[in-house]
Amino acid sequence: MKEAKRSRKRKRGKVHKKSSTPAGNDPSNFSGVNQSMVSNTAISKTKKTSSFIDKMKARLSGGHFRMLNEKLYTCSGDEALNYFKENPELFNVYHAGYQEQMLHWPEKPVNIITKWLKDHSPSLIVADFGCGDARLARSVKNKVWSLDLVAHDPSVIACDMSNTPLESLSVDVAIFCLSLMGTDYPSFLQEARRVLKPRGWLLIAEVKSRLDPTTGGADPSNFLKAICDLGFTIESKDFSNKMFVLFYLKKKENQNSVDKEINWPELKACIYKRR
Repeated sequence: MKEAKRSRKRKRGKVHKKSSTPAGNDPSNFSGVNQSMVSNTAISKTKKTSSFIDKMKARLSGGHFRMLNEKLYTCSGDEALNYFKENPELFNVYHAGYQEQMLHWPEKPVNIITKWLKDHSPSLIVADFGCGDARLARSVKNKVWSLDLVAHDPSVIACDMSNTPLESLSVDVAIFCLSLMGTDYPSFLQEARRVLKPRGWLLIAEVKSRLDPTTGGADPSNFLKAICDLGFTIESKDFSNKMFVLFYLKKKENQNSVDKEINWPELKACIYKRR
């Protein structure tokens, strides 16, 4: 009898011992689950922090771009040249912001101008005023003089757009692709006239709002009249794009100087807004 009772007690003890740790609640399993949860939480926090930092960097970069953009529109070409000579690193900041803005444009004027050149003779010599990253020169077979305020590429000539080292009457096509950005922009066009051969082409792509009188921009007819007074004839104009306008002009024969005073309209600054 005593032996039977001891046996029953041993069995009850074993059952009690088994139930002391609930099924599925193995300490090692708890440790694994907690470690995974902590790891996932840490990754999530890291991603959020990284995303926040990226957004802050983008905002700071965008702010620098807008500041530089406004400066370029509201100073002379000579002042802009000196500014970037003193702060060459800001030229990269500006063009990084410019490229980011272009991502939001459904169509880019440089692509249309590139196609125009490909439809014409590759023997035409081109001057790209305000070339930026010199994309045009890399996209066509033509000889392209790439001109801008700073030269981070050996192919780019750093200069004031009103005073380039190009020889007179040496260029077949002069291009201003969103680059008439100074208060003295007429002097840039005068320089284009100087370097262009007779009957040479002048291609201008300009932000549409700058030539929209309903929003404070200049009257495009006054703008074109001034250029014609400089010694050009209008071949065609394109207002079909939402973001920019395109003008195709030709230099008149034997028109290397201007006798009369030209009434140039003021072109307002194009200030890009934060998106």
